[in-house]
Amino acid sequence: MAKRNRKTKIVATLGPASSTPEMVRTLYETGVDVFRLNFSHGNHEDHQKRITIIRDLEKECGCPIGVFADLQGPKLRLGTFKDGPVDIEKGMRIRLDSDPAPGDKTRVCLPHPEVMEVLVEGADVLLDDGKVHLHVIKKGPDWVDTEVVAGKRLSDRKGVNLPNVILKQNVITDKDRRDLEAACNMGADWIALSFVQRPEDVAEARKLVNGRAKIISKLEKPSAITHLQAIIDLSDALMVARGDLGVELPAEKVPALQKRIIHAAREAGKPVIVATQMLESMINSPRPTRAEASDVATAIYDGTDAIMLSAETASGEYPVEAVSIMDRIAVDVEQDELYRRIMDAEHPDPDKTSPDAITAAASTVASTISAAAIVNYTSSGSTALRTARERPAVPILCLTSDPIVARRLQLSYGIYPVHTEDVDNFGDVVKKACKLSTEHKIAERGQRLVITAGVPFGTPGSTNSLRIAWVE
Repeated sequence: MAKRNRKTKIVATLGPASSTPEMVRTLYETGVDVFRLNFSHGNHEDHQKRITIIRDLEKECGCPIGVFADLQGPKLRLGTFKDGPVDIEKGMRIRLDSDPAPGDKTRVCLPHPEVMEVLVEGADVLLDDGKVHLHVIKKGPDWVDTEVVAGKRLSDRKGVNLPNVILKQNVITDKDRRDLEAACNMGADWIALSFVQRPEDVAEARKLVNGRAKIISKLEKPSAITHLQAIIDLSDALMVARGDLGVELPAEKVPALQKRIIHAAREAGKPVIVATQMLESMINSPRPTRAEASDVATAIYDGTDAIMLSAETASGEYPVEAVSIMDRIAVDVEQDELYRRIMDAEHPDPDKTSPDAITAAASTVASTISAAAIVNYTSSGSTALRTARERPAVPILCLTSDPIVARRLQLSYGIYPVHTEDVDNFGDVVKKACKLSTEHKIAERGQRLVITAGVPFGTPGSTNSLRIAWVE
């Protein structure tokens, strides 16, 4: 298994630029921990081929590799224009209606009755990633009249964002249902749910998934922030999807929200990903801007579990270079004394349970005795997640007999998952921990390990034992 010199994980999106076995292997060896399949593009056959490549690599390397399927969600788009793009200016009036006929400067189709139903006078409509801002001034049965607040040009099928408007439709579309079923059948470890608005959206996805995968809730709607804690409670992981979030909210609000979401996810002991435009310029350039490098570093200083590349690896010209620079930034930040002080200062209090008491103690003991690693033996992964919540300064070697659990843990901070045979007693755990820690170059002979497990073995969430062992 590829040994990382960092605890923050890297997610990379596969696409036309990165779908050969050779490229997937190179990306993994360069630093990718989890691969994302974007179901907004490509077909099921494409995604199945990519998962097959990943699983073949997994067998060859003897290492668990995480995969998540990102559902498209309800994409809202304008209709078309009769004579191509139209120029607009502040103060112009444009009607949005349900007439499918191609539009012009005065009107254009908005083919979403669910949007017409909830738009009211005074509402804002953002088009083309926020480049065009319309304000609703009058509403009819199947149309709204708007005034241009900002923008210069509109063209066919541009995206529509509705700040502070909650759609009555379900966020899981018919396409999403088909994609979700296909992804689960392909063996995806995670399903990412787009445009979550309410806790009920996550609850419905959980019913559809039916235990076959874990759920990542993508936070990209202001309404999701209103229900943040309830959504976190129902989710297995979170994503700060800053693209649409930055369109529907003022840009100055996004950095603080990023910190708030990361803090809340860590408090809950659930992994969180920071995504969108992290190294955007590297789609066409071999080097990032200084601002992008700083943005990646900020997410790591915030304490995120993972940082994600989208078009940079899916369709960009420099996918390997993008992963490489992201890896180097993470390594550099984590070696900074200030980073360790931040992780320790923002330390969540343990819950009043035996497993939390043990995992909190393990982190303290590991620091006190300068242990090489904390070792968890876990059947469900819950112990490893609670240990990651502590953000310890040493790696977390997670031993599990379930390969699916091992793959899912690749998304979490500092966890080095290893799939191994089941054990019968704590003595076996100690022997296995010492052997595997040296094999995977996590510890050397003469160093110490802090080992936690639950007795009796095989009972999820039963961590109740801690032991210090010398590596011989």
